[in-house]
Amino acid sequence: MELPFAESFRIKMVEEIYRSTREEREKWIEEKNYNLFNLESQKVFIDLLTDSGTGAMSDKQWAEIMTGDESYAGSQSFQKLKATINKITGYEYVLPTHQGRAAENVLFSALVKEGNVIPGNSHFDTTKGHIEMRKAHAIDCTIDEAFDSELIHPFKGNIDLQKLEEQYKKHGKENIPFTLITITCNSSGGQPVSVDNIRKVKALSDQYGIPIFFDSARFAENAYFIKEREEEFKNHSIKEIAKIVFDLGDGMTMSSKKDGLVNIGGFIALNNEELYKICGNFGIIYEGYLSYGGLAGRDLAALSQGLHEATEYDYLKSRISQIEYLGNKLIEYGIPIQKPIGGHAIFIDATKFLPHVKREEFPAQTLGIELYKEAGVRGVEIGTILADRDPETRENRYPKLELLRLAIPRRTYMQSHMDYIAVALKNIFDRREEIKTGYEITWEADILRHFTVELKKK
Repeated sequence: MELPFAESFRIKMVEEIYRSTREEREKWIEEKNYNLFNLESQKVFIDLLTDSGTGAMSDKQWAEIMTGDESYAGSQSFQKLKATINKITGYEYVLPTHQGRAAENVLFSALVKEGNVIPGNSHFDTTKGHIEMRKAHAIDCTIDEAFDSELIHPFKGNIDLQKLEEQYKKHGKENIPFTLITITCNSSGGQPVSVDNIRKVKALSDQYGIPIFFDSARFAENAYFIKEREEEFKNHSIKEIAKIVFDLGDGMTMSSKKDGLVNIGGFIALNNEELYKICGNFGIIYEGYLSYGGLAGRDLAALSQGLHEATEYDYLKSRISQIEYLGNKLIEYGIPIQKPIGGHAIFIDATKFLPHVKREEFPAQTLGIELYKEAGVRGVEIGTILADRDPETRENRYPKLELLRLAIPRRTYMQSHMDYIAVALKNIFDRREEIKTGYEITWEADILRHFTVELKKK
C-alpha cells in the first residue's frame, strides 16, 4: 500500500486561541459596524481574513532573525536577500520595501501617469487603488472562463490575448507603461497563470513595445500549479519554473508576506538599471535606504530563508493539499466554490450560496458575517464592497464574481480546523433560505473602502 502524504514539518510551539460564544460574537460584530476588519484578533477563533503575514516561520528563519545585520547601509542581511532573489528570479536589481503595496507605490510612482492604462488579469485591490489614485485605469483582461465558478479550467488566471490586444491597439504603448500579470491571480479565485499564456502575452507585448511586470506575491504557488498541470514542466523543479516565468518579464513586485513566508516585507526586482535608479529615489523617499527599505535587517534575513523554503515542492504540496482538503469538503456538502480549488484560499460563490440577497446588499459580506457569528471564523469579502465605486461616476462596481475568500495562513492550522470550517459553512448553507436580506453602507472611504467601511442591517 502506498503511504499517504504527510507534512514535512512538525510543530514546536503552539498559541492558545479563545473560543467565544455566538452571543458574544453577535454583540462584537454589531459594535464594529459589521466590518470584519475591525474585530480584535482575540475575538476570532479561526482567522482566514488573509494569508498575508499571518503564517508561521520555520526554525531556520528564526535562526536568521537572531543573526540579522542591522547596519543602515550595506547590511549583510540585504546582501544575502539580494543573492537569493537574483538566483530565484534572475533579476539583478533589488529594492526592499516594508510590504507589497509599498513596492507598488514605489514602482508606480516611477511608471504610472494620469490617463495611463494598465491591463492585466484581475488586479488586486491595492494594485487597482494605486493605479486609480494616480488617475489611471486598471483594465481586466482575464479569460472569460475565470468568471464561471463551476467551470473546470486549469489556468483561470490566464490573460485573454484578444482583450489584451484590443487595449494595445486602442491606447498604444505611449499610454500603456506596462502590462501586469498577477501570479497566482487572487481576485479570480487564487487561480494560476500558465507558462504558455505568459509566453504568448510576452510575444504580443513585444510586438507593441510594452513591458511586462509580475505581481508575484504567490509566484511559488503559481509554479506548483504549472508543475502539476502543464505537461512541459512536470519534471522541472519549482525554482526552475519560477526562473522560466520571470525570464519572460521585465520586473516584479512582491508582497513577501505570502510566498516569502515572513510576517512583514516586500521588494521590487528589476533588470533595467535606469528604472532601478528612478525607483531607488522614490524608495528612499517613501521606504528608507536602498539596502533596508523600511525593514529591519533580521526581517531581510528571514525573508531570504523563506524564499528558499517557499520554492520547495514538499512545502507547496503540504500547503496546497490542506486547501484542497477544505475545498473538497465544501464540494461534498454542496457548497458553491470557485473551481478548480485555488492556491492560497477557498473562494465561495456568495450569489449562489445566498440567492435571496441582492447584489446591492452585498451577499459576500453577508455570508462573511454569518460565518463569523456561526463559528468565529473570519473571512473577507472579494465582491462589490472591495470593487469600490467607479472613480468617475461614483456608482458601485459589480464584479462578475461575488466571493467570500477564506485565505489559509501558511503552516498555521490543522486538519481539524478545516473540518470545523466546513461544518460551520454547511450549517449556514442548510439554513440559507432564511437569509433574505443583507447590509447597507452607512460610511465609506473614497478609495479602498472595504478596509474601513461601516454597515448596518437592511
